[in-house]
Amino acid sequence: MFGVTDPAVAAAVRAYVKLMRASRSVAARVEPLLAEFGLTLVQLGVLEAILHKGRLSQRALGRLVLTSPGNMTDVIDKLAARGLVARLPCPNDRRAVHVDLTEAGKALIEQVFPRHATDIAAAMGPLSAQEIAGLDDLLRRLGKGD
Repeated sequence: MFGVTDPAVAAAVRAYVKLMRASRSVAARVEPLLAEFGLTLVQLGVLEAILHKGRLSQRALGRLVLTSPGNMTDVIDKLAARGLVARLPCPNDRRAVHVDLTEAGKALIEQVFPRHATDIAAAMGPLSAQEIAGLDDLLRRLGKGD
């Protein structure tokens, strides 16, 4: 494999390529629904994180949805412009900004998320419940407990 002689390295690269292809395949299956609502995967992730965890700082949101601080600012700007989230000052840190759902944002994510979850389940359809549980465990270990 292109100068890689260590079988363990070659196997890791093959597994990585398959992981990335599978991720892109699942994303391609769920993105049409999001496009109906004018959302990206990252925007949906922000709305979903706030729905399930409550008001969060932009920094915490960036870590949860795995995006850079600069991109997070842009994502929040776009969601705020649509009236889906509001920025609020952090009471104990003047430098920090919290982000919370507006009523419109809460209504949207509560409408979209159940359909999104169903789309994810359909995309994972080729796997049995046992295989999904095993994959979940493997990915958790790969992500170091995230």
